[in-house]
Amino acid sequence: MSLTTEHSGSGRNYEPEELIPEITLNMADGIGSMLTQRLLNRFGNAESVLNATKSQLQEVEGIGSKIADNISQARSVYRPELLIAQCRTNGISLISKQDARYPELLRTIDNPPLFLYVKGEFQASDNLALAIVGTRHATQYGYQQAEYLAAELSQYGFTIISGLAVGIDGAAHRGALSVEGRTIAVLGGGLLHIFPQEHRDLAENIATHGMIISEYTPDQTPQRGMFPQRNRIISGLSLGVLIIEAPPQSGALITATLAAKQGRKVFAVPGRIDQESSRGCHQLIRNGAILVESADDLVKHLDLQVKPQPKPQSQPKPQLQSTISLQPPQTPKTETTKISAPNISIPADWQLDETEMKILQLITVNPTPVDLIISISGLPVHRVLATISLLEIRRIIRRTEANTVIRLITDSGK
Repeated sequence: MSLTTEHSGSGRNYEPEELIPEITLNMADGIGSMLTQRLLNRFGNAESVLNATKSQLQEVEGIGSKIADNISQARSVYRPELLIAQCRTNGISLISKQDARYPELLRTIDNPPLFLYVKGEFQASDNLALAIVGTRHATQYGYQQAEYLAAELSQYGFTIISGLAVGIDGAAHRGALSVEGRTIAVLGGGLLHIFPQEHRDLAENIATHGMIISEYTPDQTPQRGMFPQRNRIISGLSLGVLIIEAPPQSGALITATLAAKQGRKVFAVPGRIDQESSRGCHQLIRNGAILVESADDLVKHLDLQVKPQPKPQSQPKPQLQSTISLQPPQTPKTETTKISAPNISIPADWQLDETEMKILQLITVNPTPVDLIISISGLPVHRVLATISLLEIRRIIRRTEANTVIRLITDSGK
């Protein structure tokens, strides 16, 4: 369900000034995205929630006297126009859940954020994303594996998602950046309060080569309870979550649990049997997580047709500095393979798999809604979105503004 019924399904980009009631409600103290959604389900839209009486508000599960007062007084207490100005001054985009820019993978989870504050821009390729998380107290082995696997996965074309924390998170971000890959940092506080402070420079680098995002207003200082909340976003943006070093009761294991509930794949890197930071990963593997020794293991279990571009031999090998290209080979093509759908032909050496061909057959030269493709295909949402991203990277299809895609190749294969 979208944030308000009147904006549902519009598939366009919204200016913040169009969403003053929604922003005002979202600023009210004591209500998160779950309570807000219950209120919207009950009253239909944010304007009606703000106009409701205290007794009407308290009819909603989880709304007590204090929160009802906060909502009733929201218009006189909060200044959404100041928040909008603050975002613009600091180069922060405010994206609502009904906005076309809102990431589709995140929209599918049970409790998606109603607003995202973003530095950087979402790209279609971000639907092909993997999260890498782990302990803040990483060993040298953990640092090495996080950086190496993040770099290796980036070469396959994956966007690397993590939480900017010290330890494994920071290593994963740096690994992606080392090969000029995309990476997204999800914060447990506002974008104007980077935590930890020693990662300020890293955060700026991430914003330049990817994004930093939060569901909290920019001036919100990080609080302990915010980090478990942000973990659902880390997993929600991803096709799968890779855990590298996690002691029992760690936040990384919370992310793994959330990922499983969201229908995401859970992967884990094994460690030393005498190391406390290995116990969580080993427990995950015993409980069914996929053991990972290389990026190939993740690609295989995600069942995606992606290949890394080999690094030129003249470059230093350990750094994995090459960049990924999923473009079809630039060699003369004389043979084509016909697909059963009319007016579609592709070069034989593109080797589209069954899923990619199935999705391509549902896309025409006219704008085709992504939601319709998901519905007709009968495939899981994350699989459809990842496949669409791969087809777009190969320049077989192209996204349009209103959450639709069009086919670029015709019966001539161009």
